[in-house]
Amino acid sequence: MEWLNAVGVFTLDDLKRQGAVKVYQKTKDKRFNVSLNLLYAMEAAVRNIDWRALPLAVKQELKDKVQ
Repeated sequence: MEWLNAVGVFTLDDLKRQGAVKVYQKTKDKRFNVSLNLLYAMEAAVRNIDWRALPLAVKQELKDKVQ
């Protein structure tokens, strides 16, 4: 939660407003040592699903957006 709070995310609504990609990029900009799993977990939270259920195509799309 520290990483998210540091970039202005305190609630699920905050995450939804900013979007998983933008929040992930903010954590990287702050030089936090985060993996793509954070990105996937945040996107899954926005979609209200378990992160392991996130389709591979969605994971690839997210990965492409942050690279």
